[in-house]
Amino acid sequence: MGKYKEYKLLDLPAVADQVLKYWEENDIFQESIESREGNKPFVFYEGPPSANGLPGIHHVMARAIKDIFCRYKTQKGFQVKRKAGWDTHGLPVELGVEKELGITKEDIGKKISVEDYNKACREAVMRYTDVWNDLTKKMGYWVDMENPYVTYENKYIESVWHLLKQLYDKGLIYKGYTIQPYSPAAGTGLSSHELNQPGAYKDVKDTSATAQFKVIKDDKSNFLFNDLHGDLFFLAWTTTPWTLPSNTALGVGKNIDYVKVKSFNKYTHEPITAILAKELVGKWFADKSKDLALSDYKNDGKNIPFEIVAEFKGSDLDRIRYEQLLPYAQPEEGDAFRVLLGDFVTTSDGTGIVHLAPSYGADDYRVAQINGIGALHLVDNQGKFKAEVTDFAGEYVKEQYLKDEDKPADYKSIDVRISIKLKEENRAFDVQKYEHSYPHCWRTDKPILYFPLDSWFIKTTAVKEQLIANNKKINWKPESTGTGRFGNWLENLQDWNLSRSRYWGIPIPIWTTEDKEEQICIGSAEQLRAECEKAVETGLMDKNPLGDFEPQNMSKENYETFDFHRPFVDDIVLVSPSGKAMKRETDLIDVWFDSGSMPYAQWHYPFENKELIDQNKFYPADFIAEGVDQTRGWFFTLHAIATLCFDTIAYKNVVSNGLVLDKNGQKMSKRLGNAADPFETLKKYGPDATRWYMITNAQPWDNLKFDLDGITEVQRKFFGTLYNTYNFFALYANIDNFTFEEAHVPYEKKPEIDRWVLSKLNSLVKEVDAAFEDYEPTKAGRLIQEFTTDHLSNWYVRLCRRRFWKGDYTEDKISAFQTLYTCLITIAKLSAPIAPFFMDQLFKDLNDVSGKETVNSIHLSDFGKLKEKYIDEDLEQRMEIAQKLSSMVLALRKKESLKVRQPLQKMMVPILDPTFKRQLQDVEALILSEVNVKELEYLEETAGILVKKVKADFKKLGPKFGKDMKQVAGAISQLSQDQISDLEKNDKIELQLSDKTIELTTADVEISSEDIPGWLVATEGKYTVALDVTLSEELIEEGIAREVVNRVQNFRKEAGFEVTDKINISLETSNVLNSAIQNNKNYICSETLAENLSFVDKIDGEKFLLEIDNETKAYVGLKKV
Repeated sequence: MGKYKEYKLLDLPAVADQVLKYWEENDIFQESIESREGNKPFVFYEGPPSANGLPGIHHVMARAIKDIFCRYKTQKGFQVKRKAGWDTHGLPVELGVEKELGITKEDIGKKISVEDYNKACREAVMRYTDVWNDLTKKMGYWVDMENPYVTYENKYIESVWHLLKQLYDKGLIYKGYTIQPYSPAAGTGLSSHELNQPGAYKDVKDTSATAQFKVIKDDKSNFLFNDLHGDLFFLAWTTTPWTLPSNTALGVGKNIDYVKVKSFNKYTHEPITAILAKELVGKWFADKSKDLALSDYKNDGKNIPFEIVAEFKGSDLDRIRYEQLLPYAQPEEGDAFRVLLGDFVTTSDGTGIVHLAPSYGADDYRVAQINGIGALHLVDNQGKFKAEVTDFAGEYVKEQYLKDEDKPADYKSIDVRISIKLKEENRAFDVQKYEHSYPHCWRTDKPILYFPLDSWFIKTTAVKEQLIANNKKINWKPESTGTGRFGNWLENLQDWNLSRSRYWGIPIPIWTTEDKEEQICIGSAEQLRAECEKAVETGLMDKNPLGDFEPQNMSKENYETFDFHRPFVDDIVLVSPSGKAMKRETDLIDVWFDSGSMPYAQWHYPFENKELIDQNKFYPADFIAEGVDQTRGWFFTLHAIATLCFDTIAYKNVVSNGLVLDKNGQKMSKRLGNAADPFETLKKYGPDATRWYMITNAQPWDNLKFDLDGITEVQRKFFGTLYNTYNFFALYANIDNFTFEEAHVPYEKKPEIDRWVLSKLNSLVKEVDAAFEDYEPTKAGRLIQEFTTDHLSNWYVRLCRRRFWKGDYTEDKISAFQTLYTCLITIAKLSAPIAPFFMDQLFKDLNDVSGKETVNSIHLSDFGKLKEKYIDEDLEQRMEIAQKLSSMVLALRKKESLKVRQPLQKMMVPILDPTFKRQLQDVEALILSEVNVKELEYLEETAGILVKKVKADFKKLGPKFGKDMKQVAGAISQLSQDQISDLEKNDKIELQLSDKTIELTTADVEISSEDIPGWLVATEGKYTVALDVTLSEELIEEGIAREVVNRVQNFRKEAGFEVTDKINISLETSNVLNSAIQNNKNYICSETLAENLSFVDKIDGEKFLLEIDNETKAYVGLKKV
């Protein structure tokens, strides 16, 4: 007959190692999929990581969330295929390779060929694949790593090209010359969703300058030149002085009021007349100086007088000319140096006059284009001034682009030096530091610039309404991310900048003639091969680079006969319908389009597996999960491509998980030394405790303050409790040879305590199932934890201990074993999605003996089966009363330092209602036994016995009652004893204020009770209990007897007796103990399995010191009968 495995030590890492080995030897993951063949699929998409970097502890969190719901759905009977993937293109890879090779983007094609560079990228991107796979296995994340999708493979790229051709054919791809975010450090333009990654906007202190633009006198401006004080200037403020050499216009608001002000320049002290918005005069001129005479100025930059001498509308300034501020170059096309009307001009800051550099601002560019104003682009792609800017040629416009070691000791930024130059030339009205939020590149962490770029765009704005409508079909966890962060993003959508001027990535499959008149978009390898064949026939190419490719042959070998990457596709010249040569547009596509294409490209759609998408067999996803940073990354691109190409959603449910911070709430980083090593964490604490801690400590979408002490706590409280409960079961089940071979004890024959725990268990199954179904793993884990510790271990097992070890193998004992077994295996099933290793071991330890399940792993079993008929709400309520009142009495004992083994005479409980009284009567004996009190008195009327106090809970009242809070608090303080009693009974009462009636609930107040002489009183919520703490001699002796029983039971263990051994007890005579033991002899013998208890003068042989306290002690001898 099999025995349940008993353990000497809880070793979670060792359990994980053993179970992982078992999974691999028995191919349990594959079996979990194959065993559900033919069942309804649950579709999961894996957001692909990049293997050119090492995984962190946050990846354990992210992957645990994914794994939990896939395991849960498998247990619910779904077939859950999950394909791993690798994101292999993009900036992270390229920048890493450039750093390794000691090159910059500009060196590619010069110091290293594009072919060799891309070869280095291909090798680097999969460098840490083994490390990622190792973490994936050790943390228990089940995903198919044998057949992953890889974004650099030709089949994947072909599917992406197919999607792009769909968009091209719909007219949703276009080329435009616009102002776009550009990262000089990365050498490429960026999309708006990349610019909106978390942390992309950083608070920085930059030099701001308010420049003086000298007005040119002519017929248009003549009206401004009356009553001048020095030269006449427009004042315009900028936080980017490096753009001032490229200024070609100024913007004013058509209906804004402007004024002409006489004053002085505070740097040169020269007299000036300035034009700025009337509303902003107080910002630039001190109010205290308005009454000073201009002649009183001391040329010291202090107390500068000013005088407003004229006022006019912005429309009066339209088209007025001014002198170029920094004349390094002239626009090649268009007019320049005029005042323009702009709808974007406001008086919220600055001067109400906007400096316009059309090359570096989208609004600037738009208004300049409308008005025929030219542009000056004086910064190169590295972020340096071009040669035309003679004073600063070759210098970075942002000091962050310059390494600290390359800065001279007296280094001053370009912004500072331009401002100094303006001061010296009487062209700076004000220069100061200004703190503002500025966008940075999500990969290089360097500031971006806004540049004029010739880029390819996807017209996402054309389907904006569909995107918004489809978003409403998605279940976001949390909902606020879908309606807020993501929803707001869609409301303010811009067209998607698809172009990337890089080398390692998917090339844009568009070929164009030199005159831009003819163009083709390629959507497949077969189409490209056919077009190449035409080009060979016309003599544009010597040979077809896809000549060895066989259309319709889907073998891996066939798809490795060519390469879709640069430089190979760059060498392909196609022929247009009119016979002209067509060359490929040199850009790559945004890497986020790569990953957003994965629902289709992972299956090589539509060239293979067409039915998976078209027949919705693997589309859309039932569930995806990634970090909050993907809201405007992968989540967006999945959504956009699905809507653009198929007008569907790509996913039904999405969990957007928060950040993993250190225990102090700081972002983890190697530089700060606060990053937790995932491998060390799993090795020390085990994956089960790590996963359980991460999931139950905070909701997945909240930021987690990761603290290793928290994992230790989980090991001890949850896993330690469950481990001890199983060991308790195994010990006594093995003694009685319980293997669950007997028929189930009928439910109606089970004692109430069994029926209660089975009711709680089935309520737990119901609640945990609902929580997992609603993508609330934290709630599920906490419910399981509460049941295991508070209900199963601390209540059921503790109250039933003697049922397991005492007496014959009766129906009552069998019921106890069956009930505890059922609880343990059900907990294992409910917990398996979160803690897959330990729960599988627990399942096997139980099932290997009982054979109740036909499967060999918990992950092949069904989720906990709900038996609704076992749920007895009234019974649960009764036991809750017992637990609550017992807890309150035990707390009072602790407060008064009264040991639990010391019996007390009486407790009193006020009766709330007839139902409460009935339920309390049903559990009276249990409560009295639990708290060691002799009798319970029911207080039908508390008047004259208990005095209640009520206090307003201002944290609750404030949000609920607002301005009425003080009046409500005053009314609460005046509540009578009868009103407080009504509030407790009904959970609410109505209160009359001066002008209205409000409803007050127990949640709005704190109710307590005053102690009465000789009694202790406690109130929690609607429950109140009073405890008589007066001790008689008889009670004291009984307390001593209970302490003796406790010590003797411990001595039995020390002596090595079996739990069933009968003994004789001899006790050295003690005046203090004799009476107490003699008067309670039968009780002591019964509880310790003693045949006889005798007093002796001296004990022969081994003896134990029985010590109740410093005054009460004696020696005891034990002998086996």
